[in-house]
Amino acid sequence: MKLFNTLTMKKEEFVPIEPGKVSMYVCGPTVYNFIHIGNARPMIVFDTARRYFEYKGFEVNYVSNFTDVDDKIIAKAIEEGVSSDEISERYIKECKQDMADMNVRPATTHPRATREIDGMIEMIETLIEKDFAYEVNGTVYFRTRKDPQYGKLSHKNLDDLRSGGRSLLVTGEDQKEDPLDFVLWKPKKEGEPFWTSPWGDGRPGWHIECSVMSKKYLGSTIDIHAGGEDLVFPHHENEIAQSECCNGVPFAHYWLHNAFLNIDNRKMSKSLGNFFTVREIKEKYDLQILRFFMLSAHYRSPLNFSAELMESAHSALERIINAVDNLKFLAGNAPAAGADAMSQEEAASMETVKGFGMQFEQAMDDDLNTADAIAAVFDLVKYANSNVSETSSKAYVEAVKQQIVSLCDVLGLIVDKKAEVLDDEIEKLIEERQAARKAKDFAKADAIRGQLLEMGIVLLDTREGVKWKRA
Repeated sequence: MKLFNTLTMKKEEFVPIEPGKVSMYVCGPTVYNFIHIGNARPMIVFDTARRYFEYKGFEVNYVSNFTDVDDKIIAKAIEEGVSSDEISERYIKECKQDMADMNVRPATTHPRATREIDGMIEMIETLIEKDFAYEVNGTVYFRTRKDPQYGKLSHKNLDDLRSGGRSLLVTGEDQKEDPLDFVLWKPKKEGEPFWTSPWGDGRPGWHIECSVMSKKYLGSTIDIHAGGEDLVFPHHENEIAQSECCNGVPFAHYWLHNAFLNIDNRKMSKSLGNFFTVREIKEKYDLQILRFFMLSAHYRSPLNFSAELMESAHSALERIINAVDNLKFLAGNAPAAGADAMSQEEAASMETVKGFGMQFEQAMDDDLNTADAIAAVFDLVKYANSNVSETSSKAYVEAVKQQIVSLCDVLGLIVDKKAEVLDDEIEKLIEERQAARKAKDFAKADAIRGQLLEMGIVLLDTREGVKWKRA
């Protein structure tokens, strides 16, 4: 299995620190509002990576934080006249709901920054002791020039950064030794949450949070650190600097970053009116469609969101679901004779079916290429539609169905819908329609079909029998 490592800018064979185990840290959202679809991309992409590692037999320790102390959270709290804790608790709960709706599994651990303050103070103290940090008027800064490897992830050097304009610099230049030094601890402001530290009451800088949470829950050196490409600099660059200078060992062996999501070929922005939350998308689409859409391109490729592409994703996902529904129907109506055993031809056919699984794995082994993995699933669906029929044994039908379902499960796509139980009135109407058709009373049969349609039930007359689905 090869992964593209941002640190080396090339694909590398994945070799875990501990055989059979993967330690993985993914930067989570700042919880001051509903998550937007830009937040959703890394959640879906790296949840899929985790699922694939587990599919391959790895035990994955997956940590993804909630940043629950931040200027935006404080601003939202002041705006609403409530505490910062109330804002963060509310939106952590909403975020977890959106994640569940996107079929993103809960992390092994979801640490919160405000519960790890002691560890942050301890790491800052160590950096000061090692002369990598210094305090000025209650603010603690990291000395970037003290770290000879600073810039190795973003592939920038300090002199280029210094001449790159104020946008790359951190605020408070007047009291810093160097404009590129970044904040580890900041003094409290009136009305803001604060914690007591050796440098006075205040709160941590953003970057130190992830370094501490990663170390506590995964160890000083981890296998994979991941997030959106917007985090490469300065967030992940600063994480590496403070972690490695504190701990004296490499921070992460592999750095994975997903590309940006655009809306109708434009950068997502509230000012442009093209800013969408996951909750808003849910009003129009099942979030399984959003997940399918996110995985339809390679995670390192820019992805453009549009209504047309979402409709296309909807249709594509329906093709898979319909194929699985058809296989379930065929399995339920398979010939009784020899139902538990495949014919010789079916057993040979299963080798082809397994070949699609190998095609899927080859795609995923190549830097988690979900686009090609989905193509392998469609090749399997096409094969199933052409080679499984009402004469197939139940064992064969079930095996083909299970192959499709298990590959889709790696992608987090739910294609084996739970059988819905119709209430007695609807079941009775379907039976009456069948009796009317048998008696050649087609007017009555059509009237019942119309009645069911008004109730949200669509009937499908197929050569295998009557099927139904909700409108």
